[in-house]
Amino acid sequence: MAAVDYTSARQAIQRSSLAPVYYLTGEEDILKDELVGAIIDVAVDPASRDFNLDIRGAGDLTGESLHTLLETLPMLAERRVAVVRGIEQWRKNSKIWHVLYDYIARPSPTTILVVVSGPKHVDQSIARHATHVTVGPPDPDTMRDWAVARAARLGITLDSDAATHLIRAVGGSLSFASSEVDKLAAAMETGATVGVADIERFVGVRHGETLVDWVDAVAQRDVVRAIQLLDVVLPQPGITAVKMLNALGSTLLGTRLTRAFSDQRKNAKQVKDSLWRFLKNGHPPGIGRYGDEIDRWVAAARHWQTGELDDALKLTHEADEQLKSTTLSDPRATLTTLLLRFWSPKEAT
Repeated sequence: MAAVDYTSARQAIQRSSLAPVYYLTGEEDILKDELVGAIIDVAVDPASRDFNLDIRGAGDLTGESLHTLLETLPMLAERRVAVVRGIEQWRKNSKIWHVLYDYIARPSPTTILVVVSGPKHVDQSIARHATHVTVGPPDPDTMRDWAVARAARLGITLDSDAATHLIRAVGGSLSFASSEVDKLAAAMETGATVGVADIERFVGVRHGETLVDWVDAVAQRDVVRAIQLLDVVLPQPGITAVKMLNALGSTLLGTRLTRAFSDQRKNAKQVKDSLWRFLKNGHPPGIGRYGDEIDRWVAAARHWQTGELDDALKLTHEADEQLKSTTLSDPRATLTTLLLRFWSPKEAT
């Protein structure tokens, strides 16, 4: 069975379209927890959860106790939910795997089983028989929608611009976004609408001083602005030099693709259409609204020649390798050197 993403799984659950077995993998534990909660909310009435909801850690289970957990019938309800977390803890040849495999091959019609695994463990035998949901880092649009929904559950309203600035301010980190939304909800009055100024005040990151703004300054070859923003962006929560280089690399690649289409003597509309088809067919991770990303790449491409972009990508990769290969490098110095080399043809070649 092909894997589905978080958004598709969440939409199906909200329509009460539930599968007999879910297999949640990936690195975003917050989103996995939310999917578990959504399944429970739809499947089990709150009044009967004491009898019809079991959440167990894999390390606490044996083959016998897992069998009992899975074969228990619901009490005074149509169905029950069993959640098993951390199955990567089980030894490879343990009997408990066979109990699980036997069950998911013929799941009970009255039990919804949710199996939650760690970020690096994917068991193909489970994935083939279950609804496999891969929960990786969300794109900016998904994060923005998630932040707005979380704020609403906590009694406040994030307006569109505030949500966009919040996601930029936390550098795309879901855990930091969650923490900041929780702090906003605690600080604001119930029913309050949160604007950009509130994000600046409580999160401490001003509009125009986010990771995205730094990347845009580099892409537009504003070296003075880019170096100035280093001291503002690098210390922000959830931001590292490697993360900054990853974001920059994605934009440089998009800009390089834009230049490639432009070099084919395509007009502006043809270039944008080609970029749109590329994004729609490839679904590259970490990309926000396609129209917004395309506009950023087109604007940046005016400042670069094809060869310059090839050199910039090579230098960015070298800086990334330097940061990852030694603990002695100074992240700010590495980024500053990279920016200066972008504008030094002799260094770039």
